[in-house]
Amino acid sequence: MEWTSARRTAVRRAVGWRVLYKQACEGIIIRMADAWQSKTTELPSKCATRQRAVPLSVWLLMKLPFTLLILISSLLLSIRSTAEQPKPVPVVDPSAQWENEIVAMETADKADPPAKGGVLFIGSSTIRFWKSLAADFPQHHVINHGFGGSQIVDSTHFAPRLIFPFEPQMIFLRAGGNDIHAGKSPEQVFADYKEFVAAVQAKLPLVRIIYIGLFPTIDRIREVEKGDILDGYIKAYVSGKPLLGYVDCDDLTKNAEGRPRAELFMSDGLHLNAAGYKLLAERTRPFLPPPVVK
Repeated sequence: MEWTSARRTAVRRAVGWRVLYKQACEGIIIRMADAWQSKTTELPSKCATRQRAVPLSVWLLMKLPFTLLILISSLLLSIRSTAEQPKPVPVVDPSAQWENEIVAMETADKADPPAKGGVLFIGSSTIRFWKSLAADFPQHHVINHGFGGSQIVDSTHFAPRLIFPFEPQMIFLRAGGNDIHAGKSPEQVFADYKEFVAAVQAKLPLVRIIYIGLFPTIDRIREVEKGDILDGYIKAYVSGKPLLGYVDCDDLTKNAEGRPRAELFMSDGLHLNAAGYKLLAERTRPFLPPPVVK
């Protein structure tokens, strides 16, 4: 029989549908076999010559009409797609870890309200552990709102609760070391500092903001270079700005060889001891406003 072009086309189409049918069956078989994990059983006797064992559910699927197989396949794909949707990751405020400490400070302030117009110190553990702060500056109303381990962004976040209600005439910020230790670049920390300044000045446009520079510590000696870069950025930024200031502490803890002096630190090699705070108070005192009569 002569094969015409029309016959060849018809054969190709028939073969094409058989291929699609086979692929659909294989897809269903794989998914159903994985999902149900049915026990295997031998094919009927007419197929026994093949000596192959397949799941009973698979053999039954091979007997289903092509249209029904497509519907089942679509349903399985829909279920699988829904199951594979990633669960939303809850957004956690990184500043939330300090909430208990902030509440404790608020409680203490309510019990003994600080005078408005004072000098407020805020920042990380260098401020928090400055227990002699009031004794070091007895002619000023000082407020210690340091919370250990914090970064500059945390002071910005809690400014509405730790700064604004007290309307201080001057703010000393000491933070940045934890930021660098956490992996931030000096440029990122400098940007955080500028955001702190902008946030405070938007609410308190006449307040003076003094940044207490970083100093070398034994525990974080490898981070000194990045700290120096950060200090350089801030020192240059505040130059010529009457409402901003910078306390240079680069040599505060160094010995003649430029290494941190162990006698100025606690046993952890990170936090200042009483001797260290005495030096820090002397370095900070020239920046204070005129004394007030208590």
